Amino acid sequence: MEPSTPSRATVTQKEQWMVETQVFDIYNLFRELPPNAQTVMLEVQSDKHMEYLTKGLKQLGPSFVVLDANRPWICYWILHSIALLGESVDTDPEENAIDFLNRCQHPDGGYGGGPGQLPHLATTYAAVNSLITLGGHRSLSSINRCKIYAFLLRMKHASGGFRMHDGGEMDVRACYTAISVASILNVLDYELVQNVGNYILSCQTYEGGIAGEPCSEAHGGYTFCGLATMILINEVNRLDLPRLIDWVVFRQGLEGGFQGRTNKLVDGCYSFWQGGVSALIQRLHSIVDEQLLPSEAGEEDRSTDSTRSSAASDFCEGEEGLEEDLSRVDEACHFRRAEGEQNACDTGNFFSTGLNFIREHAELEPLFNSMALQQYILLCSQVEGGFRDKPGKYKDYYHTCYCLSGLSACQYSWSKKAGSQPLPRAVLGPYSNLLQPVHPLFNVVLDRFYEAHEFFSRS
Repeated sequence: MEPSTPSRATVTQKEQWMVETQVFDIYNLFRELPPNAQTVMLEVQSDKHMEYLTKGLKQLGPSFVVLDANRPWICYWILHSIALLGESVDTDPEENAIDFLNRCQHPDGGYGGGPGQLPHLATTYAAVNSLITLGGHRSLSSINRCKIYAFLLRMKHASGGFRMHDGGEMDVRACYTAISVASILNVLDYELVQNVGNYILSCQTYEGGIAGEPCSEAHGGYTFCGLATMILINEVNRLDLPRLIDWVVFRQGLEGGFQGRTNKLVDGCYSFWQGGVSALIQRLHSIVDEQLLPSEAGEEDRSTDSTRSSAASDFCEGEEGLEEDLSRVDEACHFRRAEGEQNACDTGNFFSTGLNFIREHAELEPLFNSMALQQYILLCSQVEGGFRDKPGKYKDYYHTCYCLSGLSACQYSWSKKAGSQPLPRAVLGPYSNLLQPVHPLFNVVLDRFYEAHEFFSRS
């Protein structure tokens, strides 16, 4: 077979070459600069970013009308970015944000994309994370947990999955947003968890990553959502973690950043979606090691593989009969609490999972080249006030949020203990670049997670 020539190149190849050229032009320019100028280029431009972010809290241009159903997301992207930079919002914008999100809270539970809109799992997740990021009694007490729980139950499907809204689509993203919200608000119970693990398991593909729904393509965002969900419901040992690791490590490309799917272009937002997967797996070392050990009696391995295959095929054949096929919940919960080997399937343990998980030491080294990813974020995604997908794209609040989240994950990727100060060599550029650490399961700043956990543990 003759090698491919430029004249025979596919559209995908041409786009990849174009991006590589743009990225390496930036890197080559950087290398030719004197050391002082290089230091400036590697700085996180906090003041410029804060100016961009605080402006968005006050007034958005007419082009944002297309995001009218995503307004809690805009709050989250901006507020979380500000928190990552170690800053806080002034009193008036904070009060305005709490009042606005309260108007988005539906009388029947959950949050809509704006006042008067129907509740949606994605905007419920964004609203809850926004209020947790703001912190304080007024913000946290504004969340009606009883009605949110009722909304989550209404979205629950017999297959184990969740629908994004009444009559809406069912996918792994819905599972994550529902379980994440329930977990952090201390309303997660057996009824919400039932069969969720079976649904997620059916979405792990032959590549090792996790798709949005059964029989689809593995995707970085859904892989994060699926993995985080399985951790929160104490069933992560059911996933094939070695294959998942194989898939995610090959998503980091020549540019230093991550792609979301095989043969797709690099995108700054996957700095968190894929980098966050690595941050989660680093605390799953005991399960990964156990899965890598050869089985003494090969029956167990074959049984596990058979379960994965049958779950996927059942879903691919359609939803008919799913309630019967998926009526059981796997009893082999593996994740152990820090205090001992209590049964993790016990309902009382669900609220502790997020706290116990972050207390676990990250025994595994990062699964990716942390310095290369930091270089991509700072030199290719960062612009004057905000972050973008890649060179040639415009900045936006979404990419600003997830580029900063990914940068934080990079900086703390060598720290075994959550929140401990990383060594200077782990931070690319000046040490003043260091961001606030996040809880990788929820993507909220760690201090705000601790505050919310304490607050909702009393409720």
